[in-house]
Amino acid sequence: MPLIRRFTAGRRRPAALITALVTCSTVLTGQDLAVTGGTPAPSVPVPQLDWSPCVRGGEFDCATAKVPLDHDRPGGRLLELAVVKRKATGPGRRIGTLFFNPGGPGGPGTVQMPQNYEKFPREVRERFDIVSWDPRGVGSSTAVNCFASLEEAAEWNAGKPAGFPVGEKERAAFTAAYKDLARRCEQRDPELLRHVSTTDTARDLDLLRQAVGESHLTYQGISYGTILGATYANLFPGKVRAMVLDSGIDPQAWTNHASDDPRLTTFLRMGSDRSAAATLDGFLALCGATTTAHCAFSAGSPKATRAKFDQLMQRLRKQPVGAWTYAGTVADAVSSLYVVHPGWTDLAGRLQDLWRGRVPESAPLPPPPAVPNPNPYLGQEQGAAVLCGDSPNPRDPGVYHAMEEDSAARAGDAGRFWTWAAAGCAAWPAVAADRYRGPWNKPTAHPVLVVGTVYDPATPYSNAQAMVEELADARLLTNDGYGHTALINPSSCVKAHESRYLIDGTLPPVGTTCRQDTPPFSAPKPIGGVTTGGGGTAGAVS
Repeated sequence: MPLIRRFTAGRRRPAALITALVTCSTVLTGQDLAVTGGTPAPSVPVPQLDWSPCVRGGEFDCATAKVPLDHDRPGGRLLELAVVKRKATGPGRRIGTLFFNPGGPGGPGTVQMPQNYEKFPREVRERFDIVSWDPRGVGSSTAVNCFASLEEAAEWNAGKPAGFPVGEKERAAFTAAYKDLARRCEQRDPELLRHVSTTDTARDLDLLRQAVGESHLTYQGISYGTILGATYANLFPGKVRAMVLDSGIDPQAWTNHASDDPRLTTFLRMGSDRSAAATLDGFLALCGATTTAHCAFSAGSPKATRAKFDQLMQRLRKQPVGAWTYAGTVADAVSSLYVVHPGWTDLAGRLQDLWRGRVPESAPLPPPPAVPNPNPYLGQEQGAAVLCGDSPNPRDPGVYHAMEEDSAARAGDAGRFWTWAAAGCAAWPAVAADRYRGPWNKPTAHPVLVVGTVYDPATPYSNAQAMVEELADARLLTNDGYGHTALINPSSCVKAHESRYLIDGTLPPVGTTCRQDTPPFSAPKPIGGVTTGGGGTAGAVS
């Protein structure tokens, strides 16, 4: 799941991303030395994963891992992690296990790995078991859940403005809703809230690595999964075999340079507002450059289509179309930019419906994956627990409006959206007990591959560049295209480089740039290939 997709109110889930366990015994082994303070970590029981088919006759296996709530106190409360695996498909060619985190924070790997399994390169699927899990606090694992029922959660969500607040009255309602959420969460399980940090999950990941019998970690993380990967790489630098970090997050932006006095929110520090604005502008320009047969919202030219969008936003501010408000539509637009195909085409259709004063139809969701719980509870508090406990955000709700106006001045509607995406952190009742805040340059056993997409509506390309600079030994692979993560916006060139790197450690040459297979608003026609730097072959893998 891409970065914090469910934390902001009123957003739809792109169909390409998400649709809607066994008790383990343990064996005792020790973890690596803890980085913080340089003292040895206590011996933590490594879960024994008792795999069984997720569903009768299915291709995925499931297990449950038990891990300590507090890794420094392994004899205390235990949490359960839901884990899923697809075995390597190439008989006799298996290399090992590739662990995958789908982002979020709050992405349920047990749903999203099966859902996106076919998007992994064919050679990777042949050579690796692919394993994912619902991180602690999320989904089918021991989860943060601040409501007594689904109905109560839905009522809370419906009681605040969709997308972000517009006007003083809505800002007050938005702030009150998140204060109420914080109160509910603190009452239900305050202990858990302090132990769902990225560091906690990185330590869980090292236990899972040991549980599957791997001496070193092979890992792919997208969006938030990149900061998880970077954290692991610095907590356990000697255990890194290979690590693909797709749509990287600047570690200094995530940690606010290790300061607890933030002037801006996490996403504004990252520059998500500017990146989303540039991607939205690209959407409108490409839409306007084609016909309505390819982009329903086209007004015949890029300039006219941008003007049409602005006029639509102004109209929605004055008069919603059904439940489609200005803020809800902006949130939908930014979310829909994540996946180019079919997201951009579907977004154009919805915008054109709104232009004509019609309520858009929701896009159908894909069929659920064959796992025991394909639609776990994924309340906003799950992503918030990680983001707000881990990454500093302003605690005064009164400063968000001023930040919004500053962001809107440079990033337009997208700036308003990304400013309020972290507003729930103002009242959040917990700070993570174990936060990794640097340094980020611990020499790893093997180099890391960072993939950055040039027009990304959530994690700017500059963040991938910053991540490469922060890590001790990392190589940047540029994806010259659109959308959030190369995994769900396929490039045969990117897949070829990832396959070579994961299989035999071969990095792309410095300066390598790939293109997406299918540009926006065009018929499927592979273009792949390398535009600079060499080293890739279009169509080498699928």
